[in-house]
Amino acid sequence: MPTPLATCVASLNQAAEAVWPAMAQTLADHPAEAMHGFTVEVVPTIGSTNAELMRRARSGPQGQAPTLLVAAEQTAGRGRMGKTWLSQPGQSLAFSLLLPLKPAHWAGLSLAVGVAVADALAAVLPPPLGERLRLKWPNDLWLEGAKLAGILVETAHLGSGAWVVVGVGINIQPPVPDPTVVWTGVEPTGLGVHAAGQDSAAVLRVVAPALLRDLLAFEALGFSAFAQRFAQRDALRDQALALSDGTLGTGCGVDEQGALLVLTAKGMQTVHSAEVSVRPLGVAT
Repeated sequence: MPTPLATCVASLNQAAEAVWPAMAQTLADHPAEAMHGFTVEVVPTIGSTNAELMRRARSGPQGQAPTLLVAAEQTAGRGRMGKTWLSQPGQSLAFSLLLPLKPAHWAGLSLAVGVAVADALAAVLPPPLGERLRLKWPNDLWLEGAKLAGILVETAHLGSGAWVVVGVGINIQPPVPDPTVVWTGVEPTGLGVHAAGQDSAAVLRVVAPALLRDLLAFEALGFSAFAQRFAQRDALRDQALALSDGTLGTGCGVDEQGALLVLTAKGMQTVHSAEVSVRPLGVAT
């Protein structure tokens, strides 16, 4: 009898065969030669898909090729500010996309990625829920106040070129509680809780091509092309917020570069993702 891992790998392999043609054609139409030669890889178990693709990007020409790396199981996944993101076979979808990218400005890239993933996932949710899917600045997707997905964007600048690795982790089912771990973050949820019949392979078919299209749109147009879409899903706008440095304020959306705007007692403060973490009052980080 096949193990859950073997079943998941087989399903993801079928999904990889389905998404490769359209994604490869999209990149083949791109004028940059570095965009060509796209591959999709499915691995049973890996520490971190992001770490592996960052290693390849930094290894030089031999490792630099557009790649979608999908893992059935991730044992050392990473989130923002060093947080972990573990995935078990069939319980979540974990993948990373490696691309050469040359936008005029990098600011707002993680928000554009969030918009791409959120809009794709909204299409597989019942309409009322899809409309309520929210983006918690700078890199989390929330559904009904619970964490559904996370994003990690990393770049490698080598000579005159730059490569980006976009990592996406989506809960298909809520993580199994671990009695040895004290949960201090936003409670997690899973896509399958709200949309019956969705599995990691089905979600990959929907999300990966949409993410690629929006990454290329960001390269050409920047964050301005995504600002309105982000505003429609902004979980922090008009919310009472607490920053990790103790500052309190009210969320006022984002600026043209995707930085969070917080109205504090001392006036409007601009918050960049590398500086502090932010949470609604009463919600743990």
